Amino acid sequence: MKLDIFNHVFPKKFYERMLKVAPNGKDMHKRVREIPCIVDLGERFRIMDAFGEDYAQVICLPSPPIEVFGPPPLSTDLAKLANDGMAELVAKHPKRFPAFIASLPMNDPAGLLREATRAVRELGAVGVQVFTNVLGKPLTAPETLPLFDLMVKLDLPLWLHPARGADHPDYQTEKKSHYEIWWTFGWPYETSVAMAHIVFAGLFDRHPGLKIITHHMGGMIPYFEGRVGPGWDQLGKRTSDVDYGKLLRKLKKRPLDYFRMFYADTALFGAWEATKCGLKFFGPERVLFASDAPFDPEKGSMYTRTTIEIIERLDLAPHERHAIYEGNARRLMRLN
Repeated sequence: MKLDIFNHVFPKKFYERMLKVAPNGKDMHKRVREIPCIVDLGERFRIMDAFGEDYAQVICLPSPPIEVFGPPPLSTDLAKLANDGMAELVAKHPKRFPAFIASLPMNDPAGLLREATRAVRELGAVGVQVFTNVLGKPLTAPETLPLFDLMVKLDLPLWLHPARGADHPDYQTEKKSHYEIWWTFGWPYETSVAMAHIVFAGLFDRHPGLKIITHHMGGMIPYFEGRVGPGWDQLGKRTSDVDYGKLLRKLKKRPLDYFRMFYADTALFGAWEATKCGLKFFGPERVLFASDAPFDPEKGSMYTRTTIEIIERLDLAPHERHAIYEGNARRLMRLN
């Protein structure tokens, strides 16, 4: 089976409420509204049919993060509406959508823990989606840090999705990012930064079984293995006002070894060399098939097609290809 583990859908009731709350979406929010099959299930299933009966999608909300729509209780209500809608889609179409990833109101510290627990234990979510920052704050901030403890207790993964907009300038002298650099380079950077904060906060020492699936093959990390490895082995040598050497000595492993503890998906938009690089870094036991449908130029089919073509071309043993297509996902999500 080809179990595509990171795909985006708007449940109808959530979509209608979202349009009332934020009728004039811009940037990435504008982008997600332009794709018919993100809401239209008939179009969605027509596209999925091209990949055979053994192809299925694990679904979650697309950008933007729920907390950008407003403070609680609005964000909390939207998360509940989204998760109820996702659970309904899975119940109605189990062969198409065998599982869903819960959305959380990350600006509601108590509410996000309640909703994560409800989504998993009552609705059957196989994990939660978090974005790389919470309205500009790191995921390891005190108010959101307990989520990692909860997900270890629930023994389910967090899906890490990048988040950055055009209002994040590329230079200090500018007011915005140009040429969609905020997306092209900003999102892989966001992912890498969030991973680094998780590593240096000591979360893998506290929770060796922590399961985090990084979107787009771990951002920049595989390509920058030399900086992450020998470079960060010298943490503190380039800093004058903080004793990072003390932090380095506190860690039980090399920084590089912690980054290999993340999981990564294959959503690289058809990039052959990048896929090989990421697979070599994380290993086939920590890479999962994902296409990031439906955000390709064909509005739903290209990224799935090219990602499958790449996985088929890779020099893999049969058990390794099986692990990437479905075995790792079933193990992490505890799917029968």
